[in-house]
Amino acid sequence: MRQIAALPYRITADGSAEILLITSRETRRWVIPKGNPIAGLASHEAAAQEAFEEAGIRGIPCPSAVGDFCYDKRRRSGRLRPMIVSVYPMQVVEQVADWPERDQRETRWFPPDKAAAAVDEPELKALIRGFRKPPIPVAFEQRVLPVLRSRMRRRFPMLGWFQALMPKQGRFFELFDAHAATLVAGADALARLLHGEGSIESQIAEIVRREHEADDITREVLQDVRRVFVTPFDRSAITDLIGVMDDAIDQMNGTANAIALYEVTEFAPEMRDMAGIVVEAARITAEAIPLLRSLGSNAGRLHDLTARLIQIEGHADDIHDTGLRALFAASKSHADPMAFIIGREIYSSLEKIVDRFEDVANEIQGLVIDHA
Repeated sequence: MRQIAALPYRITADGSAEILLITSRETRRWVIPKGNPIAGLASHEAAAQEAFEEAGIRGIPCPSAVGDFCYDKRRRSGRLRPMIVSVYPMQVVEQVADWPERDQRETRWFPPDKAAAAVDEPELKALIRGFRKPPIPVAFEQRVLPVLRSRMRRRFPMLGWFQALMPKQGRFFELFDAHAATLVAGADALARLLHGEGSIESQIAEIVRREHEADDITREVLQDVRRVFVTPFDRSAITDLIGVMDDAIDQMNGTANAIALYEVTEFAPEMRDMAGIVVEAARITAEAIPLLRSLGSNAGRLHDLTARLIQIEGHADDIHDTGLRALFAASKSHADPMAFIIGREIYSSLEKIVDRFEDVANEIQGLVIDHA
C-alpha cells in the first residue's frame, strides 16, 4: 500500500537547512508528516494537507518526490502491513498557532544529520541525510590553506617569490555562492507570489531587488575573468556557468513583470506547482555550487544533484502541458482568448526558469567531466 509524506524544511540565515520532525501518536517516535492519498488532491497536495493537520505548517510543496521509503504499519489487529511512502519536499512558510493534531504530537526542528539519526527507517534516514549535504566550510580553507602555502614557501623559497608575482585567483567561488543565494531568495519570492503569501507588489519588488543583486555579482565575475591570470576553471566555463545562473533569475524577473503588466491576481494550480519546482531547483543549485571547490571528492554528489535537476525539469514540462490544456479548455468555454494568451505567457516564462536550471545542471556536469 502506498502513502504520501511531506519533508518540511527551512533555510536558516546562515544558509543551512533544518528539517521538521513530529512524534507519532502511539509510539512517540520521530517521523515526518505522512498519510494516505486524498481523493481530489494530487500527491504533493495531499502531503501538504497532512503536514498542516499533523504539524500545523503551511508551505510550498514540490510536486516531484525526492524519493521513497518503506516501513511496516501496525494495524489494530496487531498485524503488520508493509507501506511504501513517497516523500515530497516542502518549504515551510509558517507554523500556525493551532492545528487539528496539536495536542497529540510534538514538533521540533533538527539539522539534517540529527533528523536522520532521530528517525528509524533506514531509507528515510538516507533521504534526510542526503537532502542538503553541507559543503566544506570556507573557514576551513581560510585556516588550512595559508598554513600549507607558508610551509611550501619555507621549503621552496623560489616558489614563494614566484607566487608573489602571480595575480590572485579572484573570488569566483564566493561570487558563485552569493549568486546562488539570490536564486534561492528569488525563487522563494516567486513561489510566495503564486501561492498568495503576502502582497503581490512586495513579492515582485523582492524579485526585482534580487535580480539587481545578481546582475552586480555577474559583473564582478566577468571582471575577475578578465583581470585574473589564474582561474579555477576554463574562463569559458566560468562565464557560461554564471551566465545560465543569471538567466534563471532574469527569467524569474520576467515572470514577475508579466504578472504585474497583465495585473494577474489568481494563479492556476499548475502554475503554483511549477513555482514549487523552481524553489526545489534553486535549493539544489545552492547545494551544488559550493561543492565546485573540490570537484574530485564531490563528483558523486554533484552527479546526484544534477540528475535531480534534470528529473524535475522533465516533471515541470508535464505540468506545463497539463496547465496549458486546462487553460485552453477554460478560455474556449468562456470565449476569452485574452485569458489564454496571458496565461500561456506566464506558463512559458515559468517553463523557461526551470529550463535555465537544467542548463545550470549541464554546465556543472561539464565541469565534473573536464576537471574531476
